[in-house]
Amino acid sequence: MHFFKTEKVKNYLRSYLKESVWKELGSILIIIFLVFAFRSSFYEPYVVPTGSMIPNLLVGDFLVADKWSYGLKVPFSDLFGDPIYITSQKDPERGDIVIFKYPHDTSMNYVKRLIGLPGDIVEVKDKEIYVNNIPIIPTNVTEKVRKKIMEDMDDKFKKLNFTFWEAQYGRHKFIYQTDNENFFFSDFSKIIVPQGQYFCMGDNRDYSGDSRQWGFVPKENIKGKAKFIWMSAIFPWNKDNAAKFRPWRIGLYLDK
Repeated sequence: MHFFKTEKVKNYLRSYLKESVWKELGSILIIIFLVFAFRSSFYEPYVVPTGSMIPNLLVGDFLVADKWSYGLKVPFSDLFGDPIYITSQKDPERGDIVIFKYPHDTSMNYVKRLIGLPGDIVEVKDKEIYVNNIPIIPTNVTEKVRKKIMEDMDDKFKKLNFTFWEAQYGRHKFIYQTDNENFFFSDFSKIIVPQGQYFCMGDNRDYSGDSRQWGFVPKENIKGKAKFIWMSAIFPWNKDNAAKFRPWRIGLYLDK
């Protein structure tokens, strides 16, 4: 009699444990789905791997991208082609820092500043940008600002002869830099931005692979707008820069 009671208890425990495991697994899968759905449609973290957006973004900056700045899309819809939007789409604005899928390899994410809208005429003359034949006129930054930028400068750029400029473009005010001894990108012939595409450039003007080299960014490739920095660190395994932690950059708002 005792044997049968023991077996009954064992069977009950097996059944209960199996049911509990499946419930826990189901809960975990639901949480994972909701997290990835949130990342797909609202906010997603990115890390900056290169110095093309210095001085505004440094190698090792961890960004939060606002993915519904340009319209709320159905979660995961961009995995199967063009994204499907729930709300009406908003067009990116001049000067936005945008995160997008690299046109020649959509598995890679790039971050650049949006310079040319569809239909714009973009030209670079002596490192000065002209949009629709109107220059984006910069001003020199103060020596105090320059020193602060150089303190944070990535190691590989510290010895270069940079000039820092402040510019107002659209509603954005930002600083960019040029290398006084690098003339490779000094000029870029006039080009008309096609409909449905955008012209993007890095703020580290002479050390950025961007639309001047590889062409335009299709609208459907744009994933969102860089909003703020939630962490800034270079880890010991990075080959190009010494390990460092920049707590003063945490919370830096980018959509200025």
